[in-house]
Amino acid sequence: MTQTPELEQALRGAALRVTRPRLAVLGALREHAHATTDEVLRLVRRQHPEVSHQAVYDVLRVLTGTGLVRRIEPQGSVARYEVRVGDNHHHLVCRSCGAIADVDCSVGAAPCLTPSDNRGFVVDEAEVIYWGLCRACHAAPTVLPTLDSPAERGTR
Repeated sequence: MTQTPELEQALRGAALRVTRPRLAVLGALREHAHATTDEVLRLVRRQHPEVSHQAVYDVLRVLTGTGLVRRIEPQGSVARYEVRVGDNHHHLVCRSCGAIADVDCSVGAAPCLTPSDNRGFVVDEAEVIYWGLCRACHAAPTVLPTLDSPAERGTR
């Protein structure tokens, strides 16, 4: 994982102290978009084995709270984190393997979608998740489920 002056500057710009865990988490997310907390922990521990699970949770919470990291949680998935923030992009999610890919806004600048009736809200972001099958899952042969248990097959 790269620890660059750019990451240090981002932390200072958000009025955060520069610490090894914060730099390591930002570096991990820079290299692995849409990582889960466990994936971030595994990546951070490659360079800093002493960093605890709780420390990673705390760092992700702080970084998300300051806007340096974005948390996404597609239905049926654990929370994922990314450092691509501020551009109101959307996500493609594979229904089969859970792969996630970024996709730019469908129309214009943030918020790229406007509700038909904002009901007095000042909308600054729209979150869209497109669901489907990734290229690999779409190309994979379909295995149809059977109602017979393996022991019952061939006994009729």
